[in-house]
Amino acid sequence: MQATPTLARIAAALHPLAAVPAGPAWNLDEIADLLPGAAAVPAAVLVGLVPRRDGFGVLLTRRTEDLRHHGGQVSFPGGRIEPGDADAAAAAIRETHEEVGIAAADIAPLGWLDPLATVTGFTVLPLVATIAPGYRVRADPREVADVFEVPLAFLLAEGNLRRVPLDWGGKPRMVLEFGDHDGEPARRIWGATASILLNLRQRLEVA
Repeated sequence: MQATPTLARIAAALHPLAAVPAGPAWNLDEIADLLPGAAAVPAAVLVGLVPRRDGFGVLLTRRTEDLRHHGGQVSFPGGRIEPGDADAAAAAIRETHEEVGIAAADIAPLGWLDPLATVTGFTVLPLVATIAPGYRVRADPREVADVFEVPLAFLLAEGNLRRVPLDWGGKPRMVLEFGDHDGEPARRIWGATASILLNLRQRLEVA
C-alpha cells in the first residue's frame, strides 16, 4: 500500500456517507466479556484528515485526566449521539466544535469506518472527514488538554503499530499501541483510538 493514499482512494475505502454502517462492532468478539450488561450507548467521533504539504495530518486530542471515560487518553474528538443531533455525522461535527472549536464550515465529511465497541459501553461510529488546513483551535479546557496532528503515513505504516500485553478484567490481553511519533509520552496512541486507525488501514488495503 502506498504510504500516502490520495483523498479519492481514502473515500473509496469508506462506507458512503448515506450508508451509515449499522451492523455489529467489528471488534465485538475481542472485548465481549468486558462489556457492561446495559445496552451500548451510540457515539460518533471525527477522524479528521488535514491536508499538509507532505501528506495528511490526523487530528487528535488528549483528554483531561479527570474525565469519567478515557481520562488522559489520546482520542478523536467526539462523544455520544444526543437526541437533538440530526444524525451521527451531525453529532461528530458538533462534538468536534464543542471540544476543540473547529467550525463546521471547516469540516468536509467523506464517509464512515466500521462501528467500534469500547470497554466503557459505547458503540462508536467513526466519521472520516477533511479539515481545512487553516482551522483554528479553541479547546475546551474541561475536556481537552492537548490538540495535535500525527502524519497519516506514520499511522498507516504497519511496523508502527504493535500489540502490547496488558492485564484487564482479570485476564491477560493484547492492546494495540503505536510506537513513539514525536517523543511526547503523553501523546501515546493506544486502545480504541489505535483500533480505529487500524480499521482505516485495513479498509485501505482491500479497497
